[in-house]
Amino acid sequence: MRGLEIPPRQEDFTADPVELFFDLSYVYAFSQLVYRLIHEPTWSGAGRTLLLFMLLWIPWAQFHWSANAVSGNSRTVRAWFLVATVAAIPMGASVTTAYDTGGPVFALSQAVILAMGLLTMIVGLDNDSVEYRSIRSYAVPNWIAMGIVVVGAFLPDPARTIAWVLALLVVAILGMRVAGGRQWIVRAGHFAERHGLIVIIALGEVIVATALGISNVVGGEAEGAAATGTVLLVTLGAAGVFAGLLWWAYFDRPLPAWEHGAEQLEGPERGRFARDVWTLWHVPIVTGVIASAAALEEVTLHPKEPLPLEFRVMLAAGVCLFLGGVAGAVWRAFRIVGWERVGAMVVVAAFLLTASGLHGLWLVLVLDATLAVMLVVESIRVRTPTTVATTA
Repeated sequence: MRGLEIPPRQEDFTADPVELFFDLSYVYAFSQLVYRLIHEPTWSGAGRTLLLFMLLWIPWAQFHWSANAVSGNSRTVRAWFLVATVAAIPMGASVTTAYDTGGPVFALSQAVILAMGLLTMIVGLDNDSVEYRSIRSYAVPNWIAMGIVVVGAFLPDPARTIAWVLALLVVAILGMRVAGGRQWIVRAGHFAERHGLIVIIALGEVIVATALGISNVVGGEAEGAAATGTVLLVTLGAAGVFAGLLWWAYFDRPLPAWEHGAEQLEGPERGRFARDVWTLWHVPIVTGVIASAAALEEVTLHPKEPLPLEFRVMLAAGVCLFLGGVAGAVWRAFRIVGWERVGAMVVVAAFLLTASGLHGLWLVLVLDATLAVMLVVESIRVRTPTTVATTA
């Protein structure tokens, strides 16, 4: 390999290939969350799945903050990421059994990823820097939470669930409070890029879930499936349009606006902006996509049958979480209310919760139309210049 000429390594804060590789390890974990929702479509099942997602989100978010502070293209950082990627494989595989025999594997894998994320920043920053002191302080509640998660994994349920909720509260309340008062390195472009990538991974679950449902029908694995031919193609197309509309609702205007807004801030204020807009408000955004994917898989399995109430609730919750998460992040960033998105949330929730007699395919088609109208009206309003009244 001596004959290969490569440019000298310099700081590069676009997403390094190893960061993308690590993100891909979450594809399987997200698909297992979808599986849990489909097979446990109850309030308790949704709550347990949400808790697992939050436990998955903490190490991912920490690794992003660390890679944002320390250049990801150094061989040391890449090694940390590869260790975490390996640990993410058993973590994702144990999602469906996390409350049973897979609990210890899930917790230990998650702890390894979080430890790699924390150590990346602790080892990579200058010991005399303000940011180094910040991560040392912030790491304390995370180490505590990590210990609670691991210990809780060896307890029977419901003690295990209680322990994991406690660990989540330690990070959410104590950790976030510590983070908000500290100085951090926040490169807005890198934040926008990595969170855009994780949203794309979640949106990919919509495509995978619907395609899997249709492949099961075609393969004869879905009992009682009543759809064939054209209906299957229309269902797949409607689900693809749905994913595309969510993509547009996120990437067309909000994401570049958040990046630009963060660039205008300095010091701790920029850190609080990144914490709130990306780390916190992206939780409902990504959760909403995953919930929508689970509901759409049920639609593709039975497109010519009325969608059961639990899955209509799941689909309504997913769309509202996504739209509400984007609207909440916009409000936090700019104190602007996205009225079209708020209105679409009301329409979607009212329609899906009352349309008990409509076939699943028609529900998705109406949902697509609602989202399309929302985006068109919003675009017209945003692009229409406002007039300011003047007095003589």
